[in-house]
Amino acid sequence: MVDVSQDLTNELLRRLHHRADKTDLVVRELRNELGSVRLVIHAHQNDINNLYGALHQIDARMERIENPLELRELSEAQARFEPHP
Repeated sequence: MVDVSQDLTNELLRRLHHRADKTDLVVRELRNELGSVRLVIHAHQNDINNLYGALHQIDARMERIENPLELRELSEAQARFEPHP
């Protein structure tokens, strides 16, 4: 009777160790996948930052273009109201 319970206990402990090993493997795989996901997110964040930088450059360029145009439009509008010789 004692041998049977000892064998049963040993078998249960072996199964428990086996399941713990499987769990460790799964956790290790999940950590690797999480690391990969983090790298992808960082890459996407860098892409977004680059897009914002390009957009900022375009905005600055548009401002430089719009300022002379506004001055020209103002002078053309002013010229219509000035007397012509």
